Amino acid sequence: MDGKQFHWRVRGVVGVLLIFILLFAWVLYDLQYVHGADYLAQSRRKIAKTETVEASRGEILDRYGRVLVTNSESYNVSLDTSFMKDVNATLTKLLDICRTEGVTWTDTLPISLEAPFVFTFDTASSGAISNLYALAESLKWTDTLPDREEADSIRAAAQEGQGVSYPSADAFLDKLRTYYEIDPLLPDSEARALMGVRYELTLRSREITYNAYVFAQDVDMSFIVTVKETDLPGVNIDTTSVREYKTSYAAHLLGRVGLMSPDEWTNTYQALDYPYNASVGKEGVELAFESYLHGTPGKRNIETNDQGKVVSGDDNWVVDQATGEVQAPDPGDNVILTLDIKLQEAVERALATGIEGLKSEDTQGGAAVVIYVRDGGVLAMASYPTFDLTTYTQNYNTLLSDPLNPLLNRATRQVYPPGSTFKMVTAIGALEEGIIEPDTEILDTGRYLYYDDYQPQCWIYRDSGGWRTHEEENVSDAIMDSCNVFFFDAGRRLGISLLEQYAAAFGLGESTGIELSEATGWMDGPEYTESHGQTWYEGNTLPAAIGQGNSRFTPLQLANYVATLANGGTHYSAHLLKEVKSNDYSQVVERYEPQVLNQLDIEPENLAAVTEGMLRVTTEGSAKTYFADLGVQVAAKTGSAQVSSATESNALFVAFAPYEDPEIALAIVVEKGGSGSTLANIAAEILEYYFSAGSGMETVTPENTLLR
Repeated sequence: MDGKQFHWRVRGVVGVLLIFILLFAWVLYDLQYVHGADYLAQSRRKIAKTETVEASRGEILDRYGRVLVTNSESYNVSLDTSFMKDVNATLTKLLDICRTEGVTWTDTLPISLEAPFVFTFDTASSGAISNLYALAESLKWTDTLPDREEADSIRAAAQEGQGVSYPSADAFLDKLRTYYEIDPLLPDSEARALMGVRYELTLRSREITYNAYVFAQDVDMSFIVTVKETDLPGVNIDTTSVREYKTSYAAHLLGRVGLMSPDEWTNTYQALDYPYNASVGKEGVELAFESYLHGTPGKRNIETNDQGKVVSGDDNWVVDQATGEVQAPDPGDNVILTLDIKLQEAVERALATGIEGLKSEDTQGGAAVVIYVRDGGVLAMASYPTFDLTTYTQNYNTLLSDPLNPLLNRATRQVYPPGSTFKMVTAIGALEEGIIEPDTEILDTGRYLYYDDYQPQCWIYRDSGGWRTHEEENVSDAIMDSCNVFFFDAGRRLGISLLEQYAAAFGLGESTGIELSEATGWMDGPEYTESHGQTWYEGNTLPAAIGQGNSRFTPLQLANYVATLANGGTHYSAHLLKEVKSNDYSQVVERYEPQVLNQLDIEPENLAAVTEGMLRVTTEGSAKTYFADLGVQVAAKTGSAQVSSATESNALFVAFAPYEDPEIALAIVVEKGGSGSTLANIAAEILEYYFSAGSGMETVTPENTLLR
């Protein structure tokens, strides 16, 4: 009995084993033959990772809802060498396709593309040169480079228009060719191109730069099809959103977007949880309102095959385990500016035409600013010469080396002596302090005779009776005639301390509050003079009182000062922001509220005396011809400020209109433009446009139309 039980048990165990063996064989058969192809394909897709998806950037619009900057879809080429079995062979094929398709790739190696190979420090950016020296130091190849000081001096000389000599780059390229194991039979030009791409990848692998390497941007469909047909491993086509400019104007205001630098990420954006390869605003409005425009990036899970191609992952968003929220990208908000782009166009055209039409050969550039006097909103801000944002990258080196510096926003970043446009400050100060009355007359004898050893002269004019002085003048007469002697006396009696206080109250030499980067300039006085190792004398007050001393202000400050005068003394912060709306325009995220920086309590009769003199500049004075048929009364002041005895003076013109109920103030400055009266035609053209049907929306929106 026991033997039989044992045999049955043995047979049972063997039977169970046979069943397991048969099942195992079936599983193997199923894996290998029935579903083998499917499982093989799946195995090739099981390279999973999480990627950051940048949010669509918000739009920028003008005050009337015209879109100035939006987004468009673009295709970029990126590289992942981990999937390339032979990096050089793969990249050589890719470069051949680029040449055939006419695609330009990113290559910042500052060495010429064709023999003889030399270092091109004159056209390279400072960042590209720094990267080169950082890599050479990392690889201990510094002996193959010129001294860094030599590189900087070559670049500086080129920017000043001087001839430069180019150091040979052969030793450095030999090092690169060996380091990257490039086929010695490959022609030099092709080897240089390959080294340029490998160099870019090395900069990232050694963390010399943290920006992701975008091999080529905005490639067309023909190129994409060719790359896909060639099936190059590790070469990816990425869909991305790029900025699209709907206007060729306001380049200095709008600014641009670009990949952040390592310093930007470390000092600013890392704390804001930006990915290190994010695009951010670099200048202008794009930078000023980055927090509104940027949006929140998302995260998604993707799978790639063994060629590095993404095979799944669309809308496969990561879910935050703590909150349960889907981490899809949240687009940025839309920024509406105070800018009127049609007025901006008119101002840029008038400024360019006016400057190019001046007889002076010394003229270099200029700026014009138009401000709404009732809240400080900037309606237009032009700087000449300017540039086109759509071709900024292609033309960067040319723009950078242009001696007229078109990249400089002269309206906010350049400071100028104010000349006679400053005289209204002196007038208001003297009137408000009771030093003069509106009807006080001062005799102009041609020279100011108060000091024995310093007797500056007034300008004299010629009429049918010969050369004449202004004789007896009150404050309105003195502003119309720009009588220096009157303001010498008023300024001396007021004193430099009070003169500085009134200048500051009008915002001169102070921050305007504009959201853009700006220079604050300075008011002439003892503090400024002594800070430069010089001695301030009482007589220095005289030139300061007529804007001919060391005072330096921006065109924006001048426009805001005149706006403050025009509205009766309310000094508003200048601003470009009107409101912010959600990405779908359904909600107002923020609406700008006017900010009063300070209030000047100007007596009405004093204000009237000053503004009457400004009115007479356009009705009786030197600018009369240009404003006779304008249709609105304009209060204005011309100015000229000498910058060198060998060149023309800077020309200035400020104004506000309408005289009775002011809406806008403007300031125009032209470098070495001569007399301020020569700018009256520019101002008249701007004002004529503003007060004509050309300003504002072209058409009235019909009923039942969805508004933004």
